[in-house]
Amino acid sequence: MRTRWILFFCAAMLAGALGGALLGPAPAGAVAREIIELQTAVNQLVQGQQAMQTAITQNNAVERTLIEQSLDAVNKLSVGMAAVQKNTQDFSAASGARLDTMGTQVQGLSDNVADLQARLGKLDQKLSDIQNTLQNVDSKLASPAPAAMPAVAGAPGPGPGSTASAAPPPSADVLYSNGLRDINGRHYDLATQEFTDYLKYYGDTDLASNAQFYLGEIAFMQSQYQQALDAYSKVIADYPKSFKTASARMRKGFCLAELGQKAAAIRELRTVIRQYPGTDEAKRSAAKLRELGVAGG
Repeated sequence: MRTRWILFFCAAMLAGALGGALLGPAPAGAVAREIIELQTAVNQLVQGQQAMQTAITQNNAVERTLIEQSLDAVNKLSVGMAAVQKNTQDFSAASGARLDTMGTQVQGLSDNVADLQARLGKLDQKLSDIQNTLQNVDSKLASPAPAAMPAVAGAPGPGPGSTASAAPPPSADVLYSNGLRDINGRHYDLATQEFTDYLKYYGDTDLASNAQFYLGEIAFMQSQYQQALDAYSKVIADYPKSFKTASARMRKGFCLAELGQKAAAIRELRTVIRQYPGTDEAKRSAAKLRELGVAGG
């Protein structure tokens, strides 16, 4: 359309020039020269218009290609974002259980380190006891054997199949180490028996609260939340000065949430944040409160 108007304009100019040349007194040579110049200008305008039209067409093709490429990139990005969102959701769903397991393993490792330090402190005493025992044995061997006591008439002897005494329980270190090994290896039945025996025979030792706490951990990892709640509550009630108390309170809040007792869970978790600020237990309690849809503190 623009080319057509330009041609009309140029034709009008040419016609005007011709009319002026015919009507006016200008010489024929000057008129011819003006006509040639006008024709040249018209040709240049037409060529420029054609070049402009070609450039516009090419630019439109390039822009259309760029737009199509951009739309394709946006579609691919949308698909990628959907995949990332799904992976993030899957990871978030699985991260809670993984963090719980990792927290238990880290606590077990920390307890192992503490146990090793305590055992190193006791090695000197044990070595001294062994040396004293050996010296006593040597002195007994060097002394003359005492005369055999005569049998008392009518005294009952050991019955058939009877034993002199029951087998002693494993040592506290063996029971506790075996329990940690089995809980980390997910041999929960063995670990439960070992920690139960530890509390039975060594319930007044420094690690008794740990053994009670791990009974709760075993139940929690098997989704036995009521049994775990009872075990954690026993840690809090029987061992209030234990360094496992903060973890026991946090886990108690988790159990209450799993059992549907939301109000009690919120109170317990807020207690952890208030009594143990800045600790890992306080941070995890705040995260659990956010998961429950309430503010911490």
